[in-house]
Amino acid sequence: MERTDVAVIGGGQSGLATAHALLRHGLRPLVLEACGRAAGSWPRYYDSLTLFSPARYSSLPAMPFPGADRDRYPHRDEVIAYLIAYAARLDTEIRTGCRVSAVHRTGDGFEVELQGGERLSARAVVAASGTFGHPHRPALRGLEEFAGQVLHAADYRSPAPFAGRRVVVVGAGNSAVQIAAELAQAADVTLATRAPVKFAAQRVLGRDLHWWLTRTGLDAAPLGRLLSRPPAQPVLDDGRYRAVLAAGRPERRPLFARAEGAKLTWQDGKREEVDAIVLATGYRPDLPYLAGLDGALDAVGNPRHREGVATEVPGLAFVGLEWQRSLSSNSLRGVGRDAEQIARRLAAYLARR
Repeated sequence: MERTDVAVIGGGQSGLATAHALLRHGLRPLVLEACGRAAGSWPRYYDSLTLFSPARYSSLPAMPFPGADRDRYPHRDEVIAYLIAYAARLDTEIRTGCRVSAVHRTGDGFEVELQGGERLSARAVVAASGTFGHPHRPALRGLEEFAGQVLHAADYRSPAPFAGRRVVVVGAGNSAVQIAAELAQAADVTLATRAPVKFAAQRVLGRDLHWWLTRTGLDAAPLGRLLSRPPAQPVLDDGRYRAVLAAGRPERRPLFARAEGAKLTWQDGKREEVDAIVLATGYRPDLPYLAGLDGALDAVGNPRHREGVATEVPGLAFVGLEWQRSLSSNSLRGVGRDAEQIARRLAAYLARR
C-alpha cells in the first residue's frame, strides 16, 4: 500500500496553502483533489463573481496575486488561473480527479479510501475540502413540494435562463444580494430575508475595509475560539447594492410564510405565482468521508476541533473552516495563517511518534 506523511483532502485554496506549509516543515504531503484541476470550487461559482477583497489582500503564502493594479477586485477566472499557477509551483504531488470516499483509523495513522477502491496509508490527514459540495437548504414550509424551479446558489451561473421570469432569492449575505441584483436586470426579482440586510462599507475614509482589518490586526485575531457559532457577515458594499434595493430592483420582503404548488404566500397573506426560487443560504462543511471516523464529527456532521486540530482524533486536522481561528480563516488572504499553524502542530505530533 502506498504511504505518505500527510494526506491533504482538497486541492483548492485551503489544500494548496496546507501543502505549502507542510513542505516548509519538512513533511511530504499528497494532495487529493476530486475535480479535474487544482482550483477547488472556484470554477463552479457563478460567472460574474468578483472578490470582495482587493488583489493585494487576496494571496496565498509566497505568491502575490498577479497584476499591476493591486487595488482591483479580481474576477473569478483570475482566481482560478492564480490557483492553478500556485499548484504548479508546489514541489509536491497533486492528484486531480481523485475523490476520497472514507478515512479509517489504523494502528500507525490512517487509511484513506478513494472512490473506485484504491487505498493509501497516511501518518496524518488534513481535511481541506471546503464547503461548496454541501449547500445548505433551509427547512422552509412547503419548499420540498414547490412546483416551480428550486436551485441553490451553488447551481446558479448567470441571469440568462431566468429572463422575463418571476424569481425569489432567499438569503441576506453577499452572494444573495449580488445574485438578486444581477437577476433583477433580466427578471422580476424579490430578495426574501428573515431580517433587513445589513451592510458594511467597502471603503472607509478612502481605504478599503481590508486595509483597516489588516492594520488593526482584527483580520488575523484568533477570535474563533470565542464563538459558539460563526456570526452572520454583513454585505460589503460600495453603495451600489444599497441603491438597487432602495430602488426596488430587487425589492426586499420578509421571508415568505409557505409555498403551495407554484405559489408563495407572503407574511402579509398575499399569494402569487413564482417561477423559481434561488437559495443563497450558505454552505456547511463538506466532510462525508469522515462520517465513519469515530469522534471526527458531531451529531450533525460538523467537525470536532479546536482551531483546526481535531479534539478526538489525534493526527487529524482541518483547514478552511469558516471562523476556524479568525475572521479571514476561510479566505485567500487568511487561510495561509491557519495552514501554517496546522502544519507546525502536525510536524510536532509526528515527530513525537
